[in-house]
Amino acid sequence: MRQNEMLERAFAMPLTNPAYPPGPYRFIDREYLIITYRTDPAKLRALVPEPLELDEREPFVKYEFIRMPDSTGFGDYTESGQVIPVSFRGRRGGYTHCMFLNDEGPIAGGRELWGFPKKLAEPSLRVETDTLVGTLDYGRIRIATGTMGYKYRPADLAAVHASLEAPNYLIKIIPHVDGSARICELVEYHLTDINVKGAWVGPGALDLHAHALAAVAELPVIEIVSATHILADLTLGLGRVIHDYLS
Repeated sequence: MRQNEMLERAFAMPLTNPAYPPGPYRFIDREYLIITYRTDPAKLRALVPEPLELDEREPFVKYEFIRMPDSTGFGDYTESGQVIPVSFRGRRGGYTHCMFLNDEGPIAGGRELWGFPKKLAEPSLRVETDTLVGTLDYGRIRIATGTMGYKYRPADLAAVHASLEAPNYLIKIIPHVDGSARICELVEYHLTDINVKGAWVGPGALDLHAHALAAVAELPVIEIVSATHILADLTLGLGRVIHDYLS
């Protein structure tokens, strides 16, 4: 393969059989269970990187279980993780602290393109009689269980739509061949072309367990603030670098 041919084909690794295709990445019937809870503000301060800022009056975490049965290029998978409400230069959004999912393509694509902090695990989101249930297993160890009354009470669709449009923040780290950081950036991305098909709120509960390599319990649950169930179609937009830590 000549050099110019290689560069024309180069998009992602492996060169001749990339782990994921080029975008756009469209999601149909993407389903969320989001349990917002109050946690220890000192723990948040230790984890959220500058120049992102916390609202000290609202030390919240959003624990998410997301079911994606139909996603362009990535297929059918589920993920789970923690998003921390933050602001950047006065714009409120969410910083993705950790994510766990069960599909190689979006793990590789999420890390390489945007900088999503994705690791391999086994999340699920399902209905058990009258309860929406999200679980996360790391190996054979259960580390998170979230529950909510199923379609308990309609939510404000305009407010849900606005929450999905808010900016999202990630730390993208790509190592050099010598092991040092070659890329270390703060990335912003947005969800676009959002169609909220339904949204509900209701009673919720969240149980987190300590694990050395999947430390979701590092941000302890002090008080449940809300539980929201969302069904939507949307596109995962590509990102832009808003801060370069190495410059």
